[in-house]
Amino acid sequence: MSKKNNRKKAPAKPVVEAFWETKSLSEMTEAEWESLCDGCGKCCLHKIIEEEHDDDTEIVDEGMQAPTDYIREGETMLYTNVVCYLLNDKTCSCSKYQERTKLVPDCVKLTQDNLNDIFFMPDSCTYRRLHEDRGIPSWHPLLHKGKKSAMHKAGMSVRGKIIKDNEVDLQDYEDHLVTWPLSDID
Repeated sequence: MSKKNNRKKAPAKPVVEAFWETKSLSEMTEAEWESLCDGCGKCCLHKIIEEEHDDDTEIVDEGMQAPTDYIREGETMLYTNVVCYLLNDKTCSCSKYQERTKLVPDCVKLTQDNLNDIFFMPDSCTYRRLHEDRGIPSWHPLLHKGKKSAMHKAGMSVRGKIIKDNEVDLQDYEDHLVTWPLSDID
């Protein structure tokens, strides 16, 4: 005589609907929009605007001191490894996310309304990728049960690569130029 298996079945794991494949960025709910942030921390890196001249290249001082929401023709944006002091360098998350725009007035809150002005976001940014019809990256936490380990392992976050802006003089940012934020692996 056989006994019935009395084991309870484990509850099914919730499946994340690939809403990013069926909705445009403007159609997403606030929760869906927020979940698209891969949490890499690259948007928190300080950038420098470089102005090109015929005879040489010059870093534009006012670009280092004043925030901007546009880039002019002939200018190039350079990334530094200097990051906002609010960024947690282990989790790559803002330690004061809800208050960030009050504490750091030039912190840009990316929204569906200002998405066309994302020139400051790296090519690997999921918002930028979706805006440019390049899809969600293979290392995105939404594809890995909400975990950032694939992103960190792929080297797509700022973890282990940064210095806080309260530890560097503004005049020294030029000494901290880096190209790794420009990497996009897929």
